[in-house]
Amino acid sequence: MSADLKKSSSNGSEKSLTCEEQQAKITEIRKLIGPLPEKLAIYCSDAAIARYLRARNWNVKKATKMLKETLKWRAEYKPEEIRWEEVAHEAETGKIYRSNYIDKLGRTVLVMRPSCQNSKSTKGQIRYLVYCMENAILNLPADQEQMVWLIDFNGFNMSHISVKVTRETAHVLQEHYPERLGVAILYNPPKFFEPFWTVVKPFLEPKTQNKVKFAYSGDLNTKKIMEDLFDMEKLESAFGGNDDSGFNIDKYAKRMREDDKRIPAFWARGNTQSSAPTEPVPTSTVDLNSIEQNSDSNASDNDKVDGSTSHV
Repeated sequence: MSADLKKSSSNGSEKSLTCEEQQAKITEIRKLIGPLPEKLAIYCSDAAIARYLRARNWNVKKATKMLKETLKWRAEYKPEEIRWEEVAHEAETGKIYRSNYIDKLGRTVLVMRPSCQNSKSTKGQIRYLVYCMENAILNLPADQEQMVWLIDFNGFNMSHISVKVTRETAHVLQEHYPERLGVAILYNPPKFFEPFWTVVKPFLEPKTQNKVKFAYSGDLNTKKIMEDLFDMEKLESAFGGNDDSGFNIDKYAKRMREDDKRIPAFWARGNTQSSAPTEPVPTSTVDLNSIEQNSDSNASDNDKVDGSTSHV
């Protein structure tokens, strides 16, 4: 049993399985996928496969399909090869950045400010989001798989709303980064955001919806939520904390360039931790479309995000 695996939590409809049952399903998925080129095998550690299983309520067939799609996406999109210089122009306003503090559980914190949007390119926005997700994962401690999103709605108005970008974002995050979100805190969303949230919710799975928390400055319940999650001395003042330093693009760029240098070693480390079978790696690229699915697959196996969004 891999030490990376954690006991399955039961939240609502999610199954509660023993460690042995979890490992059996992971092994089954490995057999379904078969040997992979080394560059793709590093994304198939026990912990990674377990995330896909949790995202599909431990349904092997659905999780295999989801993982296969992610492997195809990673082979084509190459998110681990995105570097700061390529996306720096998207970051100038501080619309998304990794904070220099973590929450009390050790989770990486991504700050998002939709009012600071500085690009009309959906492709560019998604690529920067993917870079930020990869960077957040790079900075997760070994015993933590999830992150926190702090979304600041200060200055947000109707012009910042894009259903297309939101749909693309939901698709990439849910399909290719399953079980990476611990909690998303929407801080001071305006009244007009409520109908937009009603439109967006169908794009999100129920488990994801339950991780979204609405928070408001001056609200006692919000204050307790933030104090339970963060060291208030390190938390930014925009979220009720005591840190007034703000976002500095020059300092942030320096941090990202240093992080970029760590990426190759990080994925090499991931390869040593992977529990992938030690079968000979094929010399040619595996056709991921050929991964076998059970013949009794039907429309009910497709999650709603698959049918309502397009691939990046």
